[in-house]
Amino acid sequence: MDSGSLPNSHTASDGSAVIRVLSYNIRSMRDDPAALARVMKACAPDLVLIQEAPRFFRWRKKLARLARAANLVILSGGGSAAGPALLCSLRATVERTEDVLLPLTPGLHRRGLATAVVRFGGARLGVVSCHLSLQKDERYAQGGLLLDHLESMGVEHAVVGGDLNERPDGRTFRRLATALNDAWATRPWGTEYTSTPDDPHQRIDAILTTEGIEILGCGVPADLPAHDLRAATDHLPVLAALKIPAVP
Repeated sequence: MDSGSLPNSHTASDGSAVIRVLSYNIRSMRDDPAALARVMKACAPDLVLIQEAPRFFRWRKKLARLARAANLVILSGGGSAAGPALLCSLRATVERTEDVLLPLTPGLHRRGLATAVVRFGGARLGVVSCHLSLQKDERYAQGGLLLDHLESMGVEHAVVGGDLNERPDGRTFRRLATALNDAWATRPWGTEYTSTPDDPHQRIDAILTTEGIEILGCGVPADLPAHDLRAATDHLPVLAALKIPAVP
């Protein structure tokens, strides 16, 4: 299949919404920002859950340029969340945002969560972008903190996207996929492996959802230009189409 075979975004007469969600590690935009923007724009997302957004000098301007080039706006995160960020289309109505810094382990990289609650038509959705630790014990603890924060957001439906730094058989990935639905495993579409663009051989990036969200398809788009994917960053994008029920 190709990315065009995923449903287009739309709102139904009952208030439910079909949305496109993209999760993407962009390596601090150190590669080719124009190729990165083309990949994002081609996916036609309503939400982009970014990992490794720019975090240091003029990071807001860099992220704003990327959002503008992809026909999106900044929702939350970036340097203030230690890397994760959220972008959205103008279709989203923003209820609230919050950047969460996770506990710092001395000698390791600071991690955080970019979070928001948004509405599409009559549907209300919690959104979390995460980039978990390279160290296995810290990663497992961060997975638990992510689930705790998700529970505290006060939403019935939520989507999590991130670079989990772990394959599906790892204990943190399994912990998340036990509490949430792994979108690729539920409704595979496109291709599976997200790392690396030059040699795709492992799935360490994922989109996960709470119960009640219908997963219409999820995977790495198979029809995007290979030269743009290689030039954009060191991960491949994960795109999902999701149907979010309306709030009763």
